[in-house]
Amino acid sequence: MQNKTYNIVGVMSGTSLDGVDLAHINFSVENGKWKFQIFESETVAYSEEWVSQLKNAVSFSDAELIVLNEKYTVLLAEIISDFIKKNKIEALDAVCSHGHTILHQPQNGFTLQIGNLPEIATLTNQKVVCDFRVQDVKMGGQGAPLVPIGDRILFSDYEYCLNLGGFSNVSFEENGNRIAFDVSPVNTVLNFYADKLGLKYDDKGQISKSGSISEVLLSELNALDFYRKSYPKSLGFEFVKETVLPMMEKYSIPVEDKLRTFTEHVAFQIASALPEKRGKLLVTGGGAYNDFLIERMQIYLPEMQIVIPDAKTIEFKEALIFGLLGVLRLRNEANVLASVTGAMHDHCSGEIYEFSL
Repeated sequence: MQNKTYNIVGVMSGTSLDGVDLAHINFSVENGKWKFQIFESETVAYSEEWVSQLKNAVSFSDAELIVLNEKYTVLLAEIISDFIKKNKIEALDAVCSHGHTILHQPQNGFTLQIGNLPEIATLTNQKVVCDFRVQDVKMGGQGAPLVPIGDRILFSDYEYCLNLGGFSNVSFEENGNRIAFDVSPVNTVLNFYADKLGLKYDDKGQISKSGSISEVLLSELNALDFYRKSYPKSLGFEFVKETVLPMMEKYSIPVEDKLRTFTEHVAFQIASALPEKRGKLLVTGGGAYNDFLIERMQIYLPEMQIVIPDAKTIEFKEALIFGLLGVLRLRNEANVLASVTGAMHDHCSGEIYEFSL
C-alpha cells in the first residue's frame, strides 16, 4: 500500500551558482490531489573556489570530471547532513537531490549532473533519490526541463509557470499535454555583467534600469537560431559561454547598457514564447526579485496577471519539485513527461540509493 504522506528534503543546485537550495517538505496525497508544505529552507552559498570550479568544469577533461564528481558528492553530502542536523529533522522518507549540471548535450546523447554518486546515501545516512535526467536522454529526450510535472500537479491554478533562474523556462497545458521548454538565458548572463561591476547580482534590476538599449545588439540576440527552434528544447551553460557572451563582448558599450539590453531581450523572448498573452503567470526563481525585468515583461504582456508568490515558493520551488519527483520515483509513478522532453514516452526516472551503516 502506498504512503499518503512523505517527509522529504528536496535539494537543488542551479546554473546561476548562487548555492545549494534545501527545503524540508511534507507531501500528502488524497484521491489523486497533492498538497505540500515547506518547513525549514536554506540556500547554502558556494565558496569562491567552488564557484570557480563549477563555472570552469565545462572545459574539464573526463579524468578531471571524475575527481570533481567525487569531491562534489562529499561537499553535497556535508551540506545535506548539516541541514538535517541543524533543523533536527527526523524520520525522513528520502533526500531527493538534483545534483549540479556540468554538461548538458542531449543532441549528443549526454548529460552530466555531479553529486549523484551512490556514496551520497552512506555519507548522509539517508535514502537518496537522484540523477533524474540521464534516463530521459537515453530515451531520446532533452533531459529537461523536469519541473513541469510538478507545475501540473502542484500549481494547476496558473495558466503559465515561469522560472527565472540561470535560464528561464516556462510550462503550460496545450491540448491536454503539458508543454515546457527553456526560453532564454537570464541570470547566467546578468550575473556575469554584475560581476564586472564587483556585484553578485543587479539588485532589483536597478543598474539595468539606468542603462540604455543597444538596438543593434538586441536585434542580434533576438536573431539567434535557438529562438526559432520548436520545442522540446533546452539550454546549457555551453550556449552562454560559446554563443551569447562572445556576441555581447564584441560590443564596446558600458556594462549598464549590456545589462539593459539583455534584460529587454529576456522580457521580449518570454512574451514571444507564450502562445496566449493572457491569464495568470506564476513567476519563481531569483529573477522574480528583479523588479525591472518584471516591469519590462508586463509591458510586453499587458493583459497577463503576473503573480509573484511568497519568498519560500520563489526561492525553493525547484527544490520542492525535485522533492516531488523523488516521491513519484518511490511510488514508481511517471515523473518525466514525454510531451515536455521529447522522450519516447512518459517514464519514471531517478536512481534510489539505500544507505548502509
